[in-house]
Amino acid sequence: MPDLLSVSTARGLLQDATPGLAARLTRGPITGYCGFDPTADSLHVGSLVPVMGLAWLQRTGGRPLVVVGGGTGLVGDPSGKRAERPVLSVEQVDANAAAMRTQLERFLDFDGASGAKLVNNASWLRGLGLLEFLRDTGKHFTVSYMLQKESVKSRLETGISFTEFSYMLVQAYDFEYLYRTEGCELQIGGSDQWGNITAGIELIGRRHQAEVHALTFPLLTTAGGGKFGKTEQGNIWLDPGKTSPYKFHQFWINLEDGEAERMLKLFTFLPLEQIAETVAEHARDPGRRGAQRLLAADLTDRVHGRDERVRAEAAGAILFGGSPLDAADAGTLETLSAEVPSASASRDELGTLTLVDALVRTGLAGSKAEARRGIQGGGFSLNGTRIGEDRALNAADLLAGSYLVLQRGKRTYAVLKAGRGGGGEGATGR
Repeated sequence: MPDLLSVSTARGLLQDATPGLAARLTRGPITGYCGFDPTADSLHVGSLVPVMGLAWLQRTGGRPLVVVGGGTGLVGDPSGKRAERPVLSVEQVDANAAAMRTQLERFLDFDGASGAKLVNNASWLRGLGLLEFLRDTGKHFTVSYMLQKESVKSRLETGISFTEFSYMLVQAYDFEYLYRTEGCELQIGGSDQWGNITAGIELIGRRHQAEVHALTFPLLTTAGGGKFGKTEQGNIWLDPGKTSPYKFHQFWINLEDGEAERMLKLFTFLPLEQIAETVAEHARDPGRRGAQRLLAADLTDRVHGRDERVRAEAAGAILFGGSPLDAADAGTLETLSAEVPSASASRDELGTLTLVDALVRTGLAGSKAEARRGIQGGGFSLNGTRIGEDRALNAADLLAGSYLVLQRGKRTYAVLKAGRGGGGEGATGR
């Protein structure tokens, strides 16, 4: 079985590691942990780097600990931040921490004695007394040592509170606590966490005369140097309520060609040989976006499930590939309706609601006059078929029993959904 270091190196996950880690891994399985900041109620795609690190730790025989920062989240990590983080309430931190477990289960096995374990550091930090902390942890660090850490140095000009200044000591205490209670000998995290992690190594060395280790991952940026996983609309979240499975799938489809191979190695468990074959095939025909499609399918399957991935692919094929609408099922059309302007109509309206009414209601036409001109010019279609007259809509027009797909030109869509009950609602931009 390959070890964690060799896998991390081969897949581009390794930024730095303590010198003794390679030798320690030869002596048998190791318990390692990574902390996650519960400042939001979902992980985002940038969080997948440390998640994959924990997953590979488990797949190479180690035992992963997931530490949700219910305690440290009340302090705030200054790493990579230009300003003080807002302090969340205890209730909000607890709610955010509870929301992460289901997402992590798609990458980690939590079953059995050797399975991954999720812990909230609030369980040991919130009851920790100040004098006890200063006596057992604070006395092992000098102010000059702490000032040398990049997370502190980068904030000295703009200002850093004592709360955030002390964050590295709190994280060091986490590592020491997990060493005592779980036999944890490894902490992993982004490269911006090196200073905090090595503070924990220092504390364990001083209190227990023991050697423990660190492994960090590169911080991902886009080809243009921007933050990976962030679009004009914001972060790409794993929660479908924040980022729909369709938008999640499209994010990976739209990656630049030069990024696809790296992301396949980082974010999937696919064999490197398969990735190399896919990239070679992609190079022969880049227009098919084969590498991006493999990446998007693999990750959408894992995060949202195969059914949602199939619907996302089918909706994308309609919007960008001209796939025939009469073959689309209700799930695909519902996905489509969530991604384009949509409106509703009652079934009682069918027979009296005209195509002109539907075009105006969904926003595809700004007025009835504009709709009539467009129909006369052949600029609108209903369910993929050009309509040359203004006629009433009826139940026979409904796709999958509920949907009317309206189209202006080749790429502008809207959906009118026929429901039960009274009058229809106005268009909603998605």
